[in-house]
Amino acid sequence: MAQIDTGTKDLLADLDGGVLTLTLNRPEARNAMSGEMTAALAERLAWAELDPDVRVVVLTGAGHGFCAGGDVKGMNARNSGEGRPETLDEAIHRQRVNQRATAGKLFKMPKPTIAALPGAAAGAGLALALACDLRVMAKTAILTTAFARVGFSGDYGGTYFLTQLVGSAKARELYYLSERISAEEALRLGIVNWVVEPDELQAKAREVAQRLARGPTIAYRYMKENLNRAMAGEVDDCLDLEATHHVHCGQTDDHKEAARAFVEKREPVFSGR
Repeated sequence: MAQIDTGTKDLLADLDGGVLTLTLNRPEARNAMSGEMTAALAERLAWAELDPDVRVVVLTGAGHGFCAGGDVKGMNARNSGEGRPETLDEAIHRQRVNQRATAGKLFKMPKPTIAALPGAAAGAGLALALACDLRVMAKTAILTTAFARVGFSGDYGGTYFLTQLVGSAKARELYYLSERISAEEALRLGIVNWVVEPDELQAKAREVAQRLARGPTIAYRYMKENLNRAMAGEVDDCLDLEATHHVHCGQTDDHKEAARAFVEKREPVFSGR
């Protein structure tokens, strides 16, 4: 096994037998996406797409969670005026670039991608898991879109990927209500491929990844392109529209109230502004 330097402790990477494992590594924050993590993930995925030694990519989380999505505490700090003010156009462009380089890359790279979920996948974290070709979920893990709870419309392609997996009506329910989905329900809905005991998660992900790594990589490349083209719509269009709407929502009083409420550990009171 070769350890890969990612330039940050927020993302770990190792390559073993053609399987690149990328571990989101902020367990103290339920692996919420920091700027350093997002940048490193984009860089490693771009490298993985082109390196012939990488045949399969596994994305997982450290500790007991997969990824809590965006760093709400960091959002609250930005809302409070910390750091250089960012224009709306700058924010939308940054969001678009980040989404295409991470969720978009997982979905479009011509190699199999697997998400291994040891625990909760929420918001953008759920979207990253949905962007992968296959998902293995611990029996005790949960999924949630979460966006309605923090006054956001959704990002990282989740609206596209979830609609493809469960259909429009169910996707709307899961986005509007932001309820938790158990592993059993996720399997029933077809959101995940396998549900296993927590201590069997990494072994199951490794088993599937190694089988794919031994498989016909050229055939997989074209299979993935065929399957992606068979899906209605264009993922980049959805990613870009999500980015614009998501950043606009970040300017609302409702989102700022939700971010404050998250830090203060209380329920938000939305005003519709």
